[in-house]
Amino acid sequence: MWYAIVAEDTPNSLEKRLAARPEHLARLNALQNTGRLLLAGPFPAIDSSDPGAAGFSGSLIVAEFANLEEAQNWASDDPFVVTGVYANVTVKPFRKTLP
Repeated sequence: MWYAIVAEDTPNSLEKRLAARPEHLARLNALQNTGRLLLAGPFPAIDSSDPGAAGFSGSLIVAEFANLEEAQNWASDDPFVVTGVYANVTVKPFRKTLP
């Protein structure tokens, strides 16, 4: 089943985000390589695709896992969680309808 992982960044976490990004992307690429990633990306903190120093306010990942517990465990092990980029992470079942 698909699961939406919605994360909210801690304030002023851009430097931590940039440092942990390679490991974070490696985990997402592993999901993509197995066909389990629907989409992933950050929420810019301002109305711009390149927010610069304003940074990001969080992220959205939609990926396939066997169950909610597996999705929660995967999210808990994310480098952005471990390094304190994310303040809150919510994992919910997601039903893709369109397209």
